[in-house]
Amino acid sequence: MAWLDLILAGGLEVFWSTMMKQSNGFSKLNYSLYCVLGMIASFYFLSRAIKTLPMSLSYPIWTGIGAVGSIIIGVVFFHDKLAPVTWLFVGLLLVGIIGIKVTGGH
Repeated sequence: MAWLDLILAGGLEVFWSTMMKQSNGFSKLNYSLYCVLGMIASFYFLSRAIKTLPMSLSYPIWTGIGAVGSIIIGVVFFHDKLAPVTWLFVGLLLVGIIGIKVTGGH
């Protein structure tokens, strides 16, 4: 269950960062509220995961899901342009997240 909480927390990290972009510098109230609610929910599920999982595993995986997910959202929905070499580093982030999970012992 803790892993599910952690994955959900990471997904909510992607959600709130997307809503922050949509809020246009917190000038659009509805997106601003979604952003803040997403932050609260993300921290809530992270805190649930950290009750069981080590912080040294939970936090980097949470931020990694948020980072990679936000990159993908930016490219797909906001048409952000990334240099080909940047994709190499995105891949390395994924390898790092998976490596932390696999070698973390939980």
